[in-house]
Amino acid sequence: MKRNILLVEDDESLGFVIKDNLENKGYAVQLSKDGEAGLNDFDSRTFDLCILDVMLPKMDGFTLAGKIRQRSKVTPIIFLTAKGMQEDKLEGFKLGGDDYMTKPFSMEELTYRIEVFLRRMGSATDESAVRSLGSYSFDLNSFALSIGDQTQKLTRREAEILQFLSDRIDTLVKREELLIALWGDDDYFKGRSLDVFISKLRKYLKFDENVDIENYHGVGFKLVVKS
Repeated sequence: MKRNILLVEDDESLGFVIKDNLENKGYAVQLSKDGEAGLNDFDSRTFDLCILDVMLPKMDGFTLAGKIRQRSKVTPIIFLTAKGMQEDKLEGFKLGGDDYMTKPFSMEELTYRIEVFLRRMGSATDESAVRSLGSYSFDLNSFALSIGDQTQKLTRREAEILQFLSDRIDTLVKREELLIALWGDDDYFKGRSLDVFISKLRKYLKFDENVDIENYHGVGFKLVVKS
């Protein structure tokens, strides 16, 4: 079965090139020319992944991503950003984006990143894969982090980071190790985006004082679960 990708790009030439290349790789691609059309298309069918340009007419990519996140926490979102919009990348991560590509980019790199996301989505996990973290339970399949009667649905990237750290409880995980494992490289702005995700995870874990993600400045992070 073909994987469905929503591509929202107002540059007609670039949109055609991306769509054509991805379809040649076996993906089904819905190309939308503006943010409003992208949201309507997202609501009309199920997509496995979204590629959103940031600068879009009618509704910008960040606003569109926020609306998509209201509908789905788990659909991966890759932003396409113009060179020089570095701080905007951080805003994208705060709104629930999972990755970004800076224009111009190679189709090989975009295809690789798509394949990484979809491979993770398609990998089978044990139906009973619920992990205890202090008073929390973390469901690796549904990305649900629960404590008492409260449940926080994590984004795919948040869940991947928490799973990576929980695989190594009480062990210092170096920043570059985490970045390379999940993003494929450890450049400056991916490091900044990692800090955004860690900050959000800390907020989700604040209801149990025995669970914390410790920050070793400039070195890495440690998920600590006290008994």
